[in-house]
Amino acid sequence: MFSCVKKSIHVLLAFVITLPLMLTMPAVTEVSAASDAVIHLSAEKQTIRGFGGMNHPAWIGDLTAAQRETAFGNGPNQLGFSIVRIYVDDNRNNWNREVATAKKAIEHGALVIASPWNPPSDMVETFNRNGDTKAKRLKYDKYAAYAQHLNDFVSYMRNNGVDLYAISVQNEPDYAHDWTWWTPQEMLRFMKENAGSINARIIAPESFSYLKNISDPILNDPQALANMDILGAHTYGTPFSNFTYPLFKQKGAGKELWMTEVYYPNSDNNSADRWPEALDVAHHIHHNMVDAEFQAYIWWYIRRQYGPMKEDGNISKRGYAMAHYSKFIRPGYVRVDATKNPDTHVFTSAYKGDNKLVIVAVNRGTTAVNQNFVLQNGTAASVSRWITNSSSNLTAGTPLDASSGSFFAHLPAQSITTFVAELSGGSGDSGTTYDAETNTILSNAAVETIHSGYNGAGYVNFNASTDASIEWNNIYCAVTGTKNVKFRYALENGTRNLDVYVNGSKVVSNTAFAATGGWATWGEKTIQVPMNTGTNTLKVVTTGTEGPNIDSIHVSAQ
Repeated sequence: MFSCVKKSIHVLLAFVITLPLMLTMPAVTEVSAASDAVIHLSAEKQTIRGFGGMNHPAWIGDLTAAQRETAFGNGPNQLGFSIVRIYVDDNRNNWNREVATAKKAIEHGALVIASPWNPPSDMVETFNRNGDTKAKRLKYDKYAAYAQHLNDFVSYMRNNGVDLYAISVQNEPDYAHDWTWWTPQEMLRFMKENAGSINARIIAPESFSYLKNISDPILNDPQALANMDILGAHTYGTPFSNFTYPLFKQKGAGKELWMTEVYYPNSDNNSADRWPEALDVAHHIHHNMVDAEFQAYIWWYIRRQYGPMKEDGNISKRGYAMAHYSKFIRPGYVRVDATKNPDTHVFTSAYKGDNKLVIVAVNRGTTAVNQNFVLQNGTAASVSRWITNSSSNLTAGTPLDASSGSFFAHLPAQSITTFVAELSGGSGDSGTTYDAETNTILSNAAVETIHSGYNGAGYVNFNASTDASIEWNNIYCAVTGTKNVKFRYALENGTRNLDVYVNGSKVVSNTAFAATGGWATWGEKTIQVPMNTGTNTLKVVTTGTEGPNIDSIHVSAQ
């Protein structure tokens, strides 16, 4: 990070964004009416891993004990961060600096990821890059040694009580004025030949501006793709119009998509409390979640004069903007479809988990809005709300009544409001539904749409009596324990059996699926299986007879 170019880009962006607001500031308070914001509770999108930031003791000093509580605790006056990103120092003698904060984050249930800026000095050479004779790159004969260096960091942290969720190959390989450059071809080679030897999930390529030219080759190469677990990106200067990634949608089944570093809209000194500028942080998160469909949003420094926590340890206006998401949308929650822009200046997104519905509404306009929210495929009664504007920070508002299936809410001018509803009637099942036909690995099985009544894009029909299988490899659990797995299936007559594997081990043998009475008649069967914290795989395999047609599984806590 840290560059004058990046900083100047965001100063310009901030001016472009705020100028219209300054020019249109009204003399009197007005209220506008908006179109309905419709929340489709059954239309599930990405699973959220969390929100967080970077701790970098080598550059700005470690968080204090009190600041760790503020960052990762989720009580009053705490940020509720559920991810911390740490630094892989090229000098292993400095690795101990990362342990204390990472351990405290894990105690609070947060995930820890790590990123390197440079390999050890003996693995680096200088070369001429567009006239820069001091540009650095990893020596071509040191790729295996560098993979071992990253492996050693993983082992060191594990031996000191920190199990990394994932480790990156390189921070911003395409913006390396002060660190190590990688071309797309060099990154591809490492991902194909060396990344598989690292005993952790792999993040790549962490482009500084979500440039697709460095990640496309990975997605288009089966071997490199197999070795990548998380496609990580930074969104410095990335236009919202470039947030979508069709190739990832096409090729990235079973992979995660994270935004692993940004500050927004600038890194000006002592800018953290500027309002309404801090409102743009929430607007930026909205587009990262809704347009890019990232599963994680990670700020640059957790503690900085332009960050979510100021140097004095207090939460800033930018931090409260993040907290509207991080405190309420917890790891394992699922984003659901919602009207993303019901009014010119209003932006909404919605999430469900723990039998709750969370809606975040950002009103960037200079007039208040009376917004109607309509719930589909789910019901709720009372809705709590928290509001941040120029004069308040996560202030609780009066509860609202949603028993009729909708509720009206007043969104103050230039404000963020988070609504939390307790779902009723089973609509808020804390689990997640995973379709059989998407983001799965099929063996001797095929996606069909012949018989009616399925959800999603189809269902899966087993084509063999033995060793035909469906594998889901991106099932996230926030807590280790026994989980309910509910199959939605159809079987015209008879009984068919499946073996069930979790994380490669058989956990259920010959579980029987009874006839539902027709191929268009869908029934349910629930089994219990053990799963770990983090990402799990679940595989069902035919055993002597063909299996039933599988529409989906629903995974939830017991």
